[in-house]
Amino acid sequence: MSEDPDYTPPDLTLVGETHVAAYRETGGETGYLWNGVPTLLLTVTGRQSGQARTSALIFGQDGDDFLVVASMGGAPMHPQWYKNLLATPSAEIQVKAEVTPVVARTATADEKPRLWEIMREFWPNYDTYQERTEREIPVVILSPS
Repeated sequence: MSEDPDYTPPDLTLVGETHVAAYRETGGETGYLWNGVPTLLLTVTGRQSGQARTSALIFGQDGDDFLVVASMGGAPMHPQWYKNLLATPSAEIQVKAEVTPVVARTATADEKPRLWEIMREFWPNYDTYQERTEREIPVVILSPS
């Protein structure tokens, strides 16, 4: 498979638990901007464990709503955080130092094209991720509750 010429490999120096810890410890001063784009921390309830699980994710906004993409780099399966939100849509986000309870829902087929465009303006690689997988990559709307 040939790689998309518009694809830019991200700097993966700050990822996973290290990203989450740095973000929390600094109120987002470290980690809010990742590869030049804004990120938030999304804390969901594990659908099997019942434990809080936190991920650092690129986000956009549509009015008062926050948008995230369940891309996982174009992997064939949805990310765990998305599966957890499907089971329990109540979650919490942290943007810089501000923590907000949210309710999640997947964008409808009618909503998705407009919201996808908002997100790909932040991260054009989403188009490449969609090309890498047969699954439909969801856009998730996080509405403050």
